Amino acid sequence: MEIKRDSYLEQLKIRKDNGMIKIITGIRRCGKSFLLFVLFKKYLLENGVDRDHIIEIALDGIENEELRDPKKCYQHIKDAMKDDRKYYLILDEVQFMPRFEEVLNSLLRIRNIDVYVTGSNSKFLSSDIVTEFRGRGDEVRIYPLSFAEFYAAFDGEYDEAWEEYMAYGGLPQVAQFSVERQKAEYLKNMFANVYIKDVVERNKIQNVEELGTLVDILASAIGSPTNPTKIANTFKSERGVNYSNKTISRHIDHLAEAFLIFKADRYDIKGRKYVGANQKYYFSDIGLRNARLNFRQQEPTHIMENIVYNELLVRGYNVDVGIVDVFAKNGKGKRDHKQLEVDFVVNQGSQRYYIQVAYDMASEEKQAQELNPFRNIPDSFKKIVIVNGTKKPWRNEEGFVVMGMKYFLLNADSLEF
Repeated sequence: MEIKRDSYLEQLKIRKDNGMIKIITGIRRCGKSFLLFVLFKKYLLENGVDRDHIIEIALDGIENEELRDPKKCYQHIKDAMKDDRKYYLILDEVQFMPRFEEVLNSLLRIRNIDVYVTGSNSKFLSSDIVTEFRGRGDEVRIYPLSFAEFYAAFDGEYDEAWEEYMAYGGLPQVAQFSVERQKAEYLKNMFANVYIKDVVERNKIQNVEELGTLVDILASAIGSPTNPTKIANTFKSERGVNYSNKTISRHIDHLAEAFLIFKADRYDIKGRKYVGANQKYYFSDIGLRNARLNFRQQEPTHIMENIVYNELLVRGYNVDVGIVDVFAKNGKGKRDHKQLEVDFVVNQGSQRYYIQVAYDMASEEKQAQELNPFRNIPDSFKKIVIVNGTKKPWRNEEGFVVMGMKYFLLNADSLEF
């Protein structure tokens, strides 16, 4: 089964022959190699590029271990270029090569080569390397399958696909499996033996057990504000372990650098400023999160929230968590201060949306919980509630948009309703 990644392929087509190094980033096993070695290569061949003018090097393969040496790799590429016609280089998992930025900068000086590289570690996009590229590095971020991509390849109805996606996520290999046990075992094995192992080895982490527990805490807390100090206190009080907030903060950064988790900053909507404490953390693939917790803690609202967050990133939005300060007089004549939360403040250019995610809004109490933050936002940007189910969008009497998850996920322009 070939899963289409049309939006990413289109991004590569647009960038083809633009004189810049195309850097394709994302978590391991999210489909970067398939995008380049299968889909993009097919596109090149169908558009007149000869096979011998496509140079393919997968640095994570043992067969290319020698090419991890930067000088040998550079020479191998030069030797493969036999004439002055355009060559296309696909260099996979470039972080396996030390001093790779020097190789890439050297390739930039060759007139007839168009370079595409992948990496699973955001460190290789550090400011130092961006400076080295002198503005000639062009990033394309790849994510696990969106629900729309997953559903397009799924043999079944929406409800079945949605339950499957909520449990096992969107890693392309998982979507190929037909047996649930196989999906679960693959995800557990990948988390322990690939993702965590990568983070430990790359960052030379000694306290591996504490890192594992930290991952469990973050997995349990998706959709809930937390911070390194609070986590450090939990370790000390419940486990008697001194795991400093600085070390925890550094380890969270390592997990984010490996694209395992995302950090969502909190934004004070009325004050128009970021609030440093109590960020939220989301997993780049909900299946990996669920597998880490042995498929316990399947709270649908939090899982929906994680999926909506990821979908917004896939669509290219900048996403923060919103807070709204509310002051009201109590029965004693004093002013009470409350802080209401907006799940997501979504920005793209000059456009902004406020989004709440709710499993349902059947009760008046639930409606008040979801809508009161909107009522206290002093601007006219669109306010949207995404609920579970297949309802088409509609506007309530206050002008707030309510839409079902199916409509939101399967319509790329759903926020424009």
